[in-house]
Amino acid sequence: MVNAVVNRKIVEIDEEKCNGCGECIPNCAEGALKIINGKAKLVSDVYCDGLGACLGHCPQDAIKIIEREAPEFDEAAVHQYLKQEEEKPQISCSFVSSLLPDEEPKPTQKTGTTLRQWPVQLNLVPIKAPFWNNADLLLLADCVAVAQPDLHVKLLAGRSVIMGCPKFDDVQHYLEKLTEILQKNNVRSLTVATMEVPCCNGLKRIAELAIEASGKMIPSQNLVIGVKGEINRV
Repeated sequence: MVNAVVNRKIVEIDEEKCNGCGECIPNCAEGALKIINGKAKLVSDVYCDGLGACLGHCPQDAIKIIEREAPEFDEAAVHQYLKQEEEKPQISCSFVSSLLPDEEPKPTQKTGTTLRQWPVQLNLVPIKAPFWNNADLLLLADCVAVAQPDLHVKLLAGRSVIMGCPKFDDVQHYLEKLTEILQKNNVRSLTVATMEVPCCNGLKRIAELAIEASGKMIPSQNLVIGVKGEINRV
């Protein structure tokens, strides 16, 4: 059945403003938005209810609600679409594989470890520990450890580290535990290092919320690691 075309409210994305951060994606319950070629896109007009749940989550102010002619919102189509998406293999981060260089990367000079503590996984680290006090803390997405060839020299040296993956682990638990670590220790600064894929953006948000919930003014910075290992400050 073809949906009737009506004049209604619907999402519009300014591609010049959109940086593909993916903050809007989890907040669209209908799955109407996707990151395609590095930009947020409206998958289909019929999936967008026009209520704008995604608006307040765009740091670039790239999303707005407009009125235009569009097919009516189709709740049944949404349910069918979401069911199909759930049945697909979880490969949302694999789009970067085509960007990998054809040649094998050259190994860097061996420099040894600069790791200051153990364990390092957020699910395993203690909340209260001497290595958190007066620490410059590095919150590291799991994949960065294999993508950045000079990790110990360029990122880890002089920092205490926590590793995690917001795609596969319990995000709420991550938030609560990181908040406690910040509250109960004298953390001097927080650096978040993630990959240039949408699924990593949750780690940045966890850090922001944890700092806010801790009630402390902790300086922070975000680093994005490219698939070739380059470090970009954002």
